[in-house]
Amino acid sequence: MRHGGYRCSKRKTGAEYEQKAGAYLEEQGYEILEYNYRCRTGEIDIVARDGEYLVFCEVKYRADAGCGRPEEAVDTRKQRRISKCALYYLMRHGLADQACRFDVVSFEGEAVTLYPNAFDYLGG
Repeated sequence: MRHGGYRCSKRKTGAEYEQKAGAYLEEQGYEILEYNYRCRTGEIDIVARDGEYLVFCEVKYRADAGCGRPEEAVDTRKQRRISKCALYYLMRHGLADQACRFDVVSFEGEAVTLYPNAFDYLGG
């Protein structure tokens, strides 16, 4: 039961920071299209539009630097999973020719950092 409570608390914290990230992105001129897009290959925290780009955004939070920088958690494995999910999103919505990019919003304590075009598509 303890583990379940921890998981629920972690998910709630994640959802709070995804909402904060969405508000931050809107301040930067993004249009939020969707939160927590899920498909069989994974999940994308935020799908947004920034000018001509469809943006797939990963949100990471750390209370402090003790566990490393939040953006460091978006490793190659995570990038590949997000890339596959993004491709599925594009195909599912008939957007094969849509210009897109992958951003990361990082929260370290209350400090927020946006990394536009944080990584390239990793297919395969």
